[in-house]
Amino acid sequence: MKKLVIAGGTGFLGDACIAYFQSQFEEIVVFTRRKSQTAHTITYCHWDAKTIDTWADHLNHCDVLINMVGRSVDCRYTAKNKDIILNSRVDTTLLLGKAVSMATNPPKIWLNSSTATIYRHSLNKEMDEHTGEIGHGFSVEVAKAWESAFFSTNTPNTRKVALRTSIVLGENGGAFRPIKNLAKVGFGGKQGPGNQKFSWIHIKDFVRSVDFILKKTSLEGPINIVAPKPTTNRVLMRSLRSVMKIPFGIPLPTFFLEIGARIIQTETELILKSRNVIPGKLMDAGFTYRYPTLSTALQSLV
Repeated sequence: MKKLVIAGGTGFLGDACIAYFQSQFEEIVVFTRRKSQTAHTITYCHWDAKTIDTWADHLNHCDVLINMVGRSVDCRYTAKNKDIILNSRVDTTLLLGKAVSMATNPPKIWLNSSTATIYRHSLNKEMDEHTGEIGHGFSVEVAKAWESAFFSTNTPNTRKVALRTSIVLGENGGAFRPIKNLAKVGFGGKQGPGNQKFSWIHIKDFVRSVDFILKKTSLEGPINIVAPKPTTNRVLMRSLRSVMKIPFGIPLPTFFLEIGARIIQTETELILKSRNVIPGKLMDAGFTYRYPTLSTALQSLV
């Protein structure tokens, strides 16, 4: 393949994709709000993510488009922040859809970020793409609107995949650093009840799964980007302490988490929601994981 375009490719996952795919594409273009420049064979193209401009020309004769634009949900859910979280996802997806539909030679495949949070809180039922039950609440409504904007655009010549991604564990960003830091300072016990399910994927399996989807032309629609088996918060923290050789961790009860979340301006949903998600489509298509278990993933990261 010759050309890859990544919208919002300057974050944790974008950096990982660039590093992984740099040897597979002749050209990589990143849409960014920063100034346009070329660095290490990567073209950074400025856009305002609001209007069709010269950036849309890059979608012509483009093999792959990956959209990763979206305001972080690691904040308080005030009315203002809710609007920003929702609009940053929906408006940008609609804008890209308009640009793709206008292209004379549109991307062969468009991967759009989504989230495994779209499924309901579940302690028992495992959620795959076929039988998973969509939940309720602000985060779910954002996910539904995001995917609706993505699939509603008429782009008949472009294969579409919504990446319902779980929590990605990596050394250079995401959720792993704060979890590890909690364990370091002694708060490596369970968080809240501890039985809430924790769906995750190693950063290397995240980029490998994206690569697999690009090459497996039969895959389309929503796809869960998660490890084969969810764990629980209690097991996650115990396993992390074991790998880090920390004998004990103070648990953090729910009321303490609520206080802490207000202090650091975030929401407890990120920790307390039970995400019980499995990769039905990836497994059925034959994807093999480099880090299929939590213990192997943590050992590679610590």
